[in-house]
Amino acid sequence: MQEGVPTDSVALEAIEKLGPREKWRIVKNIAVLGIAFMIHFTAFHGTSNLQSSLHNDGSLGAYTLACIYGSLILSNLFLPVLVIGLLGCKWTIVVSFVAYMPYIAAQFYPSFATLIPSGLAVGFGGGPLWCAKCTYLSIIAEAFSIATRRKVRTDYLIVKFFSLFFVFYQLAQVLGNLISFTVLSYGETESALVNGSVIESSVNISATCGANYAAPIHHEAQTAIDLKRPEPEQLNRLTGIFLACMVAASISVALGVDSLKRYNMVRKAPDNRTSGMNTLVITLRHLGHKYQLLLIPITAFIGIEQAFITADFTKSFVACGLGISYIGYAMISFGLANAVAAACTPYITKHLGRRLLILVTCLFHAALIVFMLLWTPTDEYYKYSIIVACWGLADGVWLIQINSLSGVLFPGKEEAAFSNFRLWEACGSVIMYSASSFFPTFHKLLFVLGVMIVGTIGILHLEALGHHPHGVLERLAFVAEPDAYNFPLVPELMG
Repeated sequence: MQEGVPTDSVALEAIEKLGPREKWRIVKNIAVLGIAFMIHFTAFHGTSNLQSSLHNDGSLGAYTLACIYGSLILSNLFLPVLVIGLLGCKWTIVVSFVAYMPYIAAQFYPSFATLIPSGLAVGFGGGPLWCAKCTYLSIIAEAFSIATRRKVRTDYLIVKFFSLFFVFYQLAQVLGNLISFTVLSYGETESALVNGSVIESSVNISATCGANYAAPIHHEAQTAIDLKRPEPEQLNRLTGIFLACMVAASISVALGVDSLKRYNMVRKAPDNRTSGMNTLVITLRHLGHKYQLLLIPITAFIGIEQAFITADFTKSFVACGLGISYIGYAMISFGLANAVAAACTPYITKHLGRRLLILVTCLFHAALIVFMLLWTPTDEYYKYSIIVACWGLADGVWLIQINSLSGVLFPGKEEAAFSNFRLWEACGSVIMYSASSFFPTFHKLLFVLGVMIVGTIGILHLEALGHHPHGVLERLAFVAEPDAYNFPLVPELMG
C-alpha cells in the first residue's frame, strides 16, 4: 500500500457516509469547474488575441505576452506546491483567477506601467492554477472510482474527467473571439465600408500585409491597422464584459465547487513535500534522458507556433488586411478546429499509427506555411478563417501527440516530464513573442517551419529507437492496467 493512501474499504465506507448521490456531486464539481474555466479563459483568450494589434506602439502587446509566459516558467517551477499547500486546490483556483483580473482591467488604461506588471501577475497565477486543476480532477477521479467499488478504473476516469473538462475549456477560444468580433464590429455602417474602400486604395494590402509585413513596423502597415482601429468606447465595453466574466468565474468556483477536504479519505499528504527547488532539480536532471532531449525541439515548437498565430498572424495578416475587429472572427475558426482535432486525434492515432500521423501533420503544416509565405492577402475574410482553421487542426494534433508522449515515455516520472513540457513550451512562446517586433513575418514563418522540421526529425528518431515502453498506443486507447498513470504531485498537493 502506498504511503499516505488509505485502504479502499476505509475510503469506501467514508464515501458512502456522504450519501448515495455522491457520484453525481462529483460530476457536478467537474461541470462547474469546467464552466468556470470556460468563462474565465473566454476573457483571457479574447483579450490576448488582440494584444499585439491593439498595443503595437513600442511592441507593448507582444512584450506583455512575453512577460506572461516568462513569469509562467518561474511560476511552474516554484509556486504550485507552496500555494496549494497554503490554500488548498479550490481556493488556489479562486485566487489564481483573481490574479488574472488586473491584466483585463489594465486594458482600460494600457501602458507599460499597467500591462507589464499585470502580465507578470497572470504568469505567476498560471502555474498554481493549472497544477491545482490537475490535482483536483485526479483526486475526485479516484474518489469516483472508489464509489463504484473500483468497477471503473481510476486511470480511465482521469482521462475521461480531463476530456470532459477540456470540452468546456476548448469552447473558451470560440466564445472569447465571438464576443470580441460581435462587440468590436457592432455599429459598423455603410460609411465605414466606404471608408474601408478608401483604406484599401490608399494602402496596398497585398504588398504590405501577410508575409510581407515588416518589423520594425513600416508606416504603411501601421496606417492600415490604425485606420481600422475600433473606437475606444467599443474597446472599453469589451474589457468590461471580459472583466465581468472573470469575476463570475471566481464566484462560480468559490460557491459551486467542493473543497478536496471532502475527500480526505482518498489520499493523505505525506510529510515530505516536494519543494519548488526540488521540482527545479528534478526538471533539470530529467534533461539527461535522451528521450527528453529529443522532445525539446518539438515541445518548444508548440509554444512557438501558438505564439505566432496569437501575435503575428492576428497582426500581420488579419488586423493589417481586414481590421482589428476581424481578429475575433478569424480566431473562432482556430478554436473550433482545435477542438475537433483534439477530439479526433486519439482515434486517428489508433488506426493510423503515431509515426504516420506525425509525418502527415508535419507535411500538412509545412504546406500551410509555404502557402502563407506565397499568398497575397485580400479583403476576402473567409480565406483568413480557412488558414487559421488549418493551423488549429495541426496545433490540436501536435498538442495531443506530444502531451501523450511526455506522459507515456516516462512512467513513474510524469512530474519531471510534464514540468519539462511546460518549461520548453513556455520558452518557445517567450522567444516568439520577444522576437515579434524585430523580424519580418516572412522570416518568422521560415523560423517556425525550420523548428517544426527539426522537432519532427527528433520525434521520428525517437520512434525509430524502438525503446519506448511496450503498449504505448494501447495505453493511449485507455486500456492500461490499473494505476498505469502515476501522479506524483497529487498526494503532495492535497488541500
